[in-house]
Amino acid sequence: MRSRVAALLACLLAATAVGPPARAGDSSVEVDVALVLAVDVSLSMTGDEQAVQREGYVEAFRNPAIHQAIRQGMVGRIAVTYVEWAGVGSQRVVVPWTLIAGPEDAAGFAERLVQSPPRRSTWTSIASAIDFSVGLLAGSGFEATRRVIDVSGDGPNNQGRSVTRARDDAVGQGIVINGLPLMIREPSGPWDIKDLDLYYRDCVIGGGGSFMVPVRERDQFAAAIRTKIIREVAGRETGPLVQRAQGEPRANCLIGERPNPDWD
Repeated sequence: MRSRVAALLACLLAATAVGPPARAGDSSVEVDVALVLAVDVSLSMTGDEQAVQREGYVEAFRNPAIHQAIRQGMVGRIAVTYVEWAGVGSQRVVVPWTLIAGPEDAAGFAERLVQSPPRRSTWTSIASAIDFSVGLLAGSGFEATRRVIDVSGDGPNNQGRSVTRARDDAVGQGIVINGLPLMIREPSGPWDIKDLDLYYRDCVIGGGGSFMVPVRERDQFAAAIRTKIIREVAGRETGPLVQRAQGEPRANCLIGERPNPDWD
């Protein structure tokens, strides 16, 4: 009788040790990086530019180079969410947190992007995009070695709180902010600036190993996005498109911002 009870207890302990299968959103799921892709959909982005930008992300997650970068991580999987943003209060999660451990997962993420056409809205609040992304990272449920916000856009912060304050608050929590400044068109509007790459370098990106990949030609979109994601996933050097946050001249971080009583 005692031997039968002992055997039963051993089985129960073994079952407990195995536990339930890991699911996206479980705190027990470890990933190499939790990555927020925060994409500008303000009215300064033309519909054609938005379509090319979206296609670039779709192609990136279908690309074998991305799949290989994910496999070669310490854990071998990442968590990604895709967000569109414009002004204050205008942030939309297009694809929620998704666990990507192989080509099928990545292809599924790309397909969800294909099925949700971009939307457009007014103003450009990079600060609000960063704050929103920080909240997403806090609630992701993944245990990430690195937490990264990937901001793409074609203009400076022109609504909401100070972009440098939002950046510094995020970096203070151990989050890295990388950038994809889009510089395809010549400045033509009141919120356009010529040296957007310098603005992103000095005012937007931050944290250990932060970088940016400026896009100056339409046909650079796909390659730039692929380059940036590989670097974010694998943390490796990726060639001449990567521009680090260093050097002069310094950008005016207030160039698009108006005095705001909410700044502190």
